[in-house]
Amino acid sequence: MDEGNRYFIKLAYNGKAYHGWQRQENAVSIQQVLEEGVSTVFGEEIDITGAGRTDTGVHATEFYAHFDSEKSYSKEILTDRTFKLNSYLPADIYIFNIVRVHPEHHARFSAISRSYEYHITRRKDPFRRDLAWFVHGELDVDLMNKAAAILKDYRDFTSFSKLHTQVKTNNCHVMEAKWEEKDHLLVFNIKADRFLRNMVRAIVGTLLDVGRGKLSLEDFKKVIEAKDRSEAGLSVPAQGLFLVKVEYP
Repeated sequence: MDEGNRYFIKLAYNGKAYHGWQRQENAVSIQQVLEEGVSTVFGEEIDITGAGRTDTGVHATEFYAHFDSEKSYSKEILTDRTFKLNSYLPADIYIFNIVRVHPEHHARFSAISRSYEYHITRRKDPFRRDLAWFVHGELDVDLMNKAAAILKDYRDFTSFSKLHTQVKTNNCHVMEAKWEEKDHLLVFNIKADRFLRNMVRAIVGTLLDVGRGKLSLEDFKKVIEAKDRSEAGLSVPAQGLFLVKVEYP
């Protein structure tokens, strides 16, 4: 194969109807639907590699994937195929564009950071039912922000990782972590070089325990230092989680 032809796809998706990004035998995934669509529109069997693995029900407002082809496609053809692909794919997946990149540019391994948001609604909101988690009761958001800032002081996030995952290290570099209040919405923003499985949802669940007065800031540090998932809070539901940015050099 001519390794010179690598193409990047920028896309967004609502994850409600899917069992995450990764192709699975007995469930519908984003990767499977995208591969079928791209293979049909481009008229060749195409395998797609994603920027990461979002879990079941998680959304992405900015996601990248790449594929290789023996064919060299012009910018005009890629624009045309993008239009056709959007017509072909279901309404919950959108392709922004497809561009040719350097053959060593990798959707997953070339990424230098990823950013997530977790959306909480403070009142019953029928329009965000599938896109945010309704949390009732008082929360000390200032204290939650102080706890979130503590995350930047640590590297080992075993306490917030799903158990028995096949990764070489549980070390991550958290660059940003903060809560923002927008009307009745409460949004958690976090940026890191990499994330462990279930990490953001476990962090949010534990920060909510801080906000409810169940954990002090000292307790929160102890949770991280324990390197034990059972010490952290519950994982919050998937529907409020969005992958919002993937950065490349």
